[in-house]
Amino acid sequence: MLSYILALCLNLCLVLAASRTTAPSGALVVSKAPAKGQYSKIQDAVNALSTSSTTAQSIFIEAGTYSEQVYIAPRKAALTIYGYSENTADFAHNVVTITQKLSQNEVATNDLTATLRAWSTNFKLYNVNVVNSYGSGKQALALNAAAANQGYYACKFVGFQDTILAQTGTQLYAKSYIEGATDFIFGQHGLAWFTGCDIRVLSASLGYITASGRASSEAGYYVLDHCSIAAKSGATVAKGAYYLGRPWGAYARVAVQSSTISDVINAAGWHIWNTGDERTDHVTLGEYANTGAGASGTRKFETKLSKAVAITDVLGSGYASAAYVDKTYL
Repeated sequence: MLSYILALCLNLCLVLAASRTTAPSGALVVSKAPAKGQYSKIQDAVNALSTSSTTAQSIFIEAGTYSEQVYIAPRKAALTIYGYSENTADFAHNVVTITQKLSQNEVATNDLTATLRAWSTNFKLYNVNVVNSYGSGKQALALNAAAANQGYYACKFVGFQDTILAQTGTQLYAKSYIEGATDFIFGQHGLAWFTGCDIRVLSASLGYITASGRASSEAGYYVLDHCSIAAKSGATVAKGAYYLGRPWGAYARVAVQSSTISDVINAAGWHIWNTGDERTDHVTLGEYANTGAGASGTRKFETKLSKAVAITDVLGSGYASAAYVDKTYL
């Protein structure tokens, strides 16, 4: 019996530590030193794909840093982008980075600042670091997830203000890293499930992780499930400097559950939008079964959850068979 259990554990470890170092069959290849038929820019590979075909599409990105903004136009086919990785289960081993530094100082909308502008349904991204290096002072997105049915697996999203815009439809973020300081998980209509993610805050005297812009009793919901919330390694963050979120919209809805919360989170837990514009009358800002120094305190306008939010409440009852969901990351 013991040998069986050990063998099972070994097999599980091998699955979790799988590598992806060559392109899947049929995938377009992006490389810093492209061979014939390959691409030097990710956007060029995306543009080479049909938006009217219904046949599944894929792109494989070789190791390297790609300084560009990438726009994924709406398309009929499912699209998967893979980053080279020797351990696909772990973002710490990622060696593919997309980076740029546009902010609303240069362009007019949140979308146009985003390093990755993902406007296509049934889109998946694996083992890619997505960075907006602008810094503080203006909205500067790493990701605009602007369509339903999107999945992000073992990725890193790095920004300061508004790192991830989870704007609409069902979205899954699994075993990923998300970094920022101000409203860095935000949006209006998204149904986004964040599971097993490392959420890291930057050096700042005041900050907010989430900003739900839900403006009515519609479906929007952000759930942080089995996540870790702490300061970025090397960052100096005072105890209580951050809040789990603040309501961008009057019906903001966020839950943090089964997560480890460090003392960077203020004992009040949640914050008003702004003085004189509190937006707290209809909010649902909930917590359940969290641990850590930042998991307790006198919470303001918190909704006491009697049980964990189910993944089906966010992604729907049929989520497990959806094309954008990779169950091996759950």
